[in-house]
Amino acid sequence: MTIKQLDEIFNPKSIAVIGASNDKDSVGYGILKNLKTFSGKLFAVNNKRRLIHGKKAYQRVFDIKEDIDLAIIATPAPTVEKIVEECAEKKVKATMILSSGFNEAGKKGEELSESILKIARENNMRIIGPNCMGFLRPSKNLNASFARKMPAKGNIAFISQSGALGSSILDWALKYEMGFSFFASIGGMIDVGFADLIDYLGTDPYTNSIVLYMESLNDARKFMSAARSFSRGKPIIVLKAGKSEQGAKAALSHTGSLAGNDEVFDAAFKRAGIVRVNEIDDLFDCAKTLSKQKRPKGKRLAIITNAGGPGVISTDMLVQRGGELAKLGKSTIDKLDKVLNPAWSKNNPVDLLGDSSAEDYRVAVEACLEDEDVDGVLVLLTPQTMTDATAVAKSIVGIKNLKEKPILASFMGGESVALGKKILEENSIPVFPYPERGVKSFIYLYNYSENLESLYQTPSTIPHAFHPKTEENRKLIDSIVAEKRYFLRDDEAKKILDNYFIPVSNHSLAKNEEEAVKIAEKIRYPVAMKIASPDIMHKTEVKGVELNIVNGKEVREAFKRIIENVKKNSPKAEIHGILVEEMVAKKYELIIGSKKDSIFGPAIVFGMGGVAVNVFKDMKVGIPPLNMALSEMLIKETKIYELLKGYRGMKPVDISQIQFILYKFAYLVCDFPEIQEIDINPFSIDEHGGVVVDAKIILDKEFIEKKGKKKLNPYSHLVISPYPKQYIKEIKMKNGKQVTLRPIRPEDEHMEKEMISKFSKQTQRFRFFGLIKDLNHEMLIKYTQIDYDREIAIVAEAESSLEKTSEKTAKAEAHHKTEGSGEKKILGVVRLISNPYDESAEFAIAIADPYQGKGLGEQMTDYMLEIAKDRNVKRIFAYFLGDNEIMKHIFEKKGFNIFREEKIWRAEKEI
Repeated sequence: MTIKQLDEIFNPKSIAVIGASNDKDSVGYGILKNLKTFSGKLFAVNNKRRLIHGKKAYQRVFDIKEDIDLAIIATPAPTVEKIVEECAEKKVKATMILSSGFNEAGKKGEELSESILKIARENNMRIIGPNCMGFLRPSKNLNASFARKMPAKGNIAFISQSGALGSSILDWALKYEMGFSFFASIGGMIDVGFADLIDYLGTDPYTNSIVLYMESLNDARKFMSAARSFSRGKPIIVLKAGKSEQGAKAALSHTGSLAGNDEVFDAAFKRAGIVRVNEIDDLFDCAKTLSKQKRPKGKRLAIITNAGGPGVISTDMLVQRGGELAKLGKSTIDKLDKVLNPAWSKNNPVDLLGDSSAEDYRVAVEACLEDEDVDGVLVLLTPQTMTDATAVAKSIVGIKNLKEKPILASFMGGESVALGKKILEENSIPVFPYPERGVKSFIYLYNYSENLESLYQTPSTIPHAFHPKTEENRKLIDSIVAEKRYFLRDDEAKKILDNYFIPVSNHSLAKNEEEAVKIAEKIRYPVAMKIASPDIMHKTEVKGVELNIVNGKEVREAFKRIIENVKKNSPKAEIHGILVEEMVAKKYELIIGSKKDSIFGPAIVFGMGGVAVNVFKDMKVGIPPLNMALSEMLIKETKIYELLKGYRGMKPVDISQIQFILYKFAYLVCDFPEIQEIDINPFSIDEHGGVVVDAKIILDKEFIEKKGKKKLNPYSHLVISPYPKQYIKEIKMKNGKQVTLRPIRPEDEHMEKEMISKFSKQTQRFRFFGLIKDLNHEMLIKYTQIDYDREIAIVAEAESSLEKTSEKTAKAEAHHKTEGSGEKKILGVVRLISNPYDESAEFAIAIADPYQGKGLGEQMTDYMLEIAKDRNVKRIFAYFLGDNEIMKHIFEKKGFNIFREEKIWRAEKEI
């Protein structure tokens, strides 16, 4: 699929309405009527009428001699397959199926959907729907739907999975004069879905923010990739309806019961930089605020009001939603004291009292905006006898530096405040009918800012060398699967974790009493003893656990009791022996887990563990893979974090150890799609370190059976592509110096900055087609924090000793030192950015000045061409300046076709 294909759907030059009708109560009538303002060619198709709306009707789409960009099908479901076949034969570029009776209608409807999609795919034709309402483009005056009226032009794009909700939103928007850049009901989404539309609208100049009403999600990986690509520049707001039955059912382990589907949606949205809202009002309040206001640095809000009640209500809502009431500085209070009524509140909320003037409001807003401890301002106004809402609004919009912090307003009332509201809205200050909605919008604005931090975050540290024993785990899992087992014993589960250097308690499996005694003496008393059985997950339920055993006699007695209890309470269970392990007594108990979600794949759970896990439910969910920064964010979101970092004189634990364990744990679930569920509970930790006390692992029987039938992509179970370590390679330059080629990482930001900042003016111009004035964090994250599904960047990394560096430079680079290596630096970067719609990709390369002319650029180009083949890229193109003779020579040597233009030339190659 290409952008051109989507543009032919949403900006067509010709439309055929199949099922056009003269019946005023029919969909076919409504569609054709709405398309009368369409500026392109419009054709009506009806096999029973010669005239529709007084114009010629065609019996079949074949009868239309001209090309058709979009066919809109409004006929009963049983007729649709034949019509789609005819459209394909006619080479119609896209169809939009309004008819119902497909996936939502049971097995027969699902089979019909599959047949239609097969026809479309074979003929490179796209489908919107079925069971949809259509789309509207107010900027193009195009209403390709059966909505009654066209909404006003605006900068918000709205995509709804529900046609009924979509029509209700349109009515609401017309009443409140809400404008849209784009509006679509996409129904069953058998083809075009949320991801396609995010990609399309992400480059739409008329759209500033994207709003989604979602009931279900197909192809979560594609959705996450699209959202992560555009949420930085255009806010994406989602109202997700419904909670899955799977998420509500109790599962076999703690992780399963706590990581429900809806929590995973929350985690996925946050990871993609998406804001999730809970009510329809919130959708558009949030979109309006995000498109008009600057993101806040924090969640501290100043509330300015002329009535005490709304200020209290706002404060309650703010605290309830996780915000903070800003503490006004002394200088701010002094400024207000000089102007306001002496009886003003002297605090936040700033109650100006009922006789407040426009000047009072201006001074209060200006002072709060200037306060360093204020992140945003909410202005409340109630119409009172002496209140001039229009004057207040004018005084606010006249403030200098008004847009440096977010400012929102709630002017309560009707006609008396209408003009004031209009003045504020025209000056990009969103106004809400009630203060609660203003507070919620501020918190959503903060949430968006916080979510982007997870996209922008550069990890503060690089983990020590981490070389897991992947092959040992592979052999162990394969041997268990060969036994037709899908539940690992405790010792097997701990071995899996130990092979990824996650610390586990000292343990060993005993087949008899004597072995148990020897193991206990070796481990040292006290010890714990647990039944080892692939058929028993919750050992305490069958009385299969004994704790605090202090001598050999107790070991023997415990061994006998456990065996007797298990045989009595679970007579069919297969017993492999008794696991003897050290007793661990540490201050805090955590849970670390993972479970495959039916939509998003593995989800990671972290929080308070132990016996209280179901009571406190202090759990947070993350989406793998994780780096050290994302691991830290996950930890900080929990309530137990306050205890872990040291509370009221208690010694803190090593948070970086937990970070690193989550980092390694995430890679374990990434590397082994066979794992359905892991449950580490508890992970006991104190200031001396942490250890896994108990662990359970369940394998994914369905995946394993599927894997046996066909070859699967090793990371197909993930919605975010992990670090592509398969592309690490060692090479030598012409001077014999060793260089590592590897994919770029977020942690490379500082080295990338160091390299680019030392580019000569010519190197800057050749790579960026101009000189870089500001090499800031936001620019660098675009280069280092990439979606490996869409982009691959390979850096050439080597020891800093390759080049003589000054003492100052050496110090600046010292923090790049990793375990077992010297100081590192980046010598060059080659990049391949794929088009999500087709199989082409754009190539770019830059080599630092000291390493030019040493054959590095050519080797990196060759390697990227190999990677392009591996990633099924069919065509590579690149742009370069006409005077860049070196790049021109390399492209010609590699078989690229050169297209010469005045300044910027183009190179292109089929591979």
